[in-house]
Amino acid sequence: MAKNTKGTERICQLWGWGLFIVSALFFCWASVRARDAVSFLGSFFFLVACIVFLMPFFIKKGKEAP
Repeated sequence: MAKNTKGTERICQLWGWGLFIVSALFFCWASVRARDAVSFLGSFFFLVACIVFLMPFFIKKGKEAP
């Protein structure tokens, strides 16, 4: 078993969300090139959702009550 399972899991999740963001950016770019407003809105909101899901990784947690 890996000693640092929690750290490895976090790194894998960050890589996954990073790849989702890259994909969303490419979908935004493709929809702009195709001049498709509906596709652009869908891909833009997908990009925003990915960023929202990433927020807990970067927001420092305060001390939790015992």
